[in-house]
Amino acid sequence: MGKKTNADVVITEIGGTTGDIESQPFLEAIRQVSHEVGRENCLFIHVTLVPYIKSSGEHKSKPTQHSVKELQSFGIQPDIIVTRCDEPIDPSIRQKIALFCNVKPDCVVENLTLPVLYQAPLMLAENGLDDIVCRELHIQANPCDLTEWKEMLDRINSCSREIHIALVGKYVKLHDAYLSVAEALHHAGYENSAKVNIVWVDSELLDEGNVGAALAGCDGIIVPGGFGGRGIEGMIAAARYARTHHIPYFGICLGMQIAVIEYARSVLGWQDADSSEFHPESTHCVIDLMPDQQGNLPKGGTMRLGAYPCAVQPGTEMERAYGKEEISERHRHRYEFNNDFRQDFVNAGLVLSGTSPDGRLVEAVEVPGERFCLGVQFHPEFKSRPNRAHPLFKEFIAASVEQSRKRGE
Repeated sequence: MGKKTNADVVITEIGGTTGDIESQPFLEAIRQVSHEVGRENCLFIHVTLVPYIKSSGEHKSKPTQHSVKELQSFGIQPDIIVTRCDEPIDPSIRQKIALFCNVKPDCVVENLTLPVLYQAPLMLAENGLDDIVCRELHIQANPCDLTEWKEMLDRINSCSREIHIALVGKYVKLHDAYLSVAEALHHAGYENSAKVNIVWVDSELLDEGNVGAALAGCDGIIVPGGFGGRGIEGMIAAARYARTHHIPYFGICLGMQIAVIEYARSVLGWQDADSSEFHPESTHCVIDLMPDQQGNLPKGGTMRLGAYPCAVQPGTEMERAYGKEEISERHRHRYEFNNDFRQDFVNAGLVLSGTSPDGRLVEAVEVPGERFCLGVQFHPEFKSRPNRAHPLFKEFIAASVEQSRKRGE
């Protein structure tokens, strides 16, 4: 990887807990890498939990010691130990960890729980982690310039209003399933001086009877990706509520397909409109496999994965957000907008605001006359950054802020 990209440093993260069977092959892999490139060219940083016992007012270093011992049994000796903690660690505890885990005293670096995750790089820099890493790898580097990052934190701390965004999905019981989407919403909030409060709505529990109560007070509605037929009707109810009540709507992947199905049922009058993924017997499968995906292909072979170009139509919300005629976004889906019904949608007013450069695949749809009612087949959340919000998320939150102001009037 380093040779292919001409990188000076390659960072590899091994997740999970030391000792778990799932991570053992990866630990062995990085052990071998250190042997191949030379121990002087490899640095092991181990993140451990140092729990704080409130009743006795002390930190316990034993979990860290045992974790390091487990790593050593795999042939890996940590060079730096980053201690996750809820309370500041006494220097004597850090010295104890250094002594019994066989690392240099200044290579035990505190990683304190913070109110905002993005404060962590500043804290780690203040604790000297960047200088220690460069020293241990014998890298001569200029001082770290965190000016842009500090400006971003100033924006976060100066957010002047709060908005509520309903995230309607089938996996909301596990918030991490939508972590990239949630963080992209927060990133966009920072650039709109707004704190985004996410209202988690389980689409399985949503229907036409309770959708108004469930989404009341929300300034925007987002339906992210997913697979399978569970909870689909609840998502459709949410999309219909957003469109008919003029609430900003953002559909991602499955969320775009939901918007298309809802439009077909409500505007075109095709009550059985659906996706062939959910109801292949429907006479109006407005979402379907493309002809070249049909047949006995293995499931993995029918997915559209990775970055694909998209031609943006002029005069659309897509163009307003991106300011470009062509973009590139990451995909992870199988079913597509069905071109057999393409002209029917256009005649009914739906705007196809993004297509593949050859015009064959529909990448984005918009409902005209709305401040923001847009669905995209790709995953823009993957390209969002805390200091550089994705254009579509930025516009969605901007529209939601406007909606919040209207509600307050």
